[in-house]
Amino acid sequence: MIKSDMTKIRIVLADDHPIVLDGLRNLVRAEEDFELAGEAASGLAALKVIRDKRPDVAVLDISMPELNGIVLCRRLIGELPELRVLVLTLHEDRAYLKQALEAGARGYILKRSAVENLVQGIRTVMVGGTYVDPAIAGRLFDGKRPNAKQASSRRGTPALTDRETEVLKMAALGFTNKEIASRLDVGVKSVETYKARGLEKLGLKTRAELVRYASAEGWLQL
Repeated sequence: MIKSDMTKIRIVLADDHPIVLDGLRNLVRAEEDFELAGEAASGLAALKVIRDKRPDVAVLDISMPELNGIVLCRRLIGELPELRVLVLTLHEDRAYLKQALEAGARGYILKRSAVENLVQGIRTVMVGGTYVDPAIAGRLFDGKRPNAKQASSRRGTPALTDRETEVLKMAALGFTNKEIASRLDVGVKSVETYKARGLEKLGLKTRAELVRYASAEGWLQL
């Protein structure tokens, strides 16, 4: 069912490359429940437009003149805590992902895959999720698992089990309980239990707190 005009998702786009901005504009306009509330080609212009229009979602290029996307995101979240920010970038380095999440971004999307992922990313953050481009998220699970027991001991919190760590790590990246269950080949109820136990042990209550903890523990490393 398509939403009415009164409930459209209002979006501001900010990118200093005209071709990229044009492509983003077309993606937004192709969705009947999306509304393009404004656009900008620099950080300062984006700040003004977002302050004026108060959109639901802001899609910000990291590398903009005057104010880069990370600095702009941090400033906007401080002023408009209800705003959902998605960062759009060429960078696949974990340092940029970490900076974006710590600045308050809800989404991290690569420009090379924006056509496939931007719409899904916007819908994910609108329902309270965190969206990390699949090209990056897939690599976050390669290699060794973080040693959650050692990390928890350093912080003076009860040790997490390996399964609790896996579930919380995926939850921090925005995977749903159903998606986590499918990846780990367990039931959704089990995922809910692991997540609840892990959050209780760590004393965390919100997704933002979980993302900050995950970043601090190195769970978001590529």
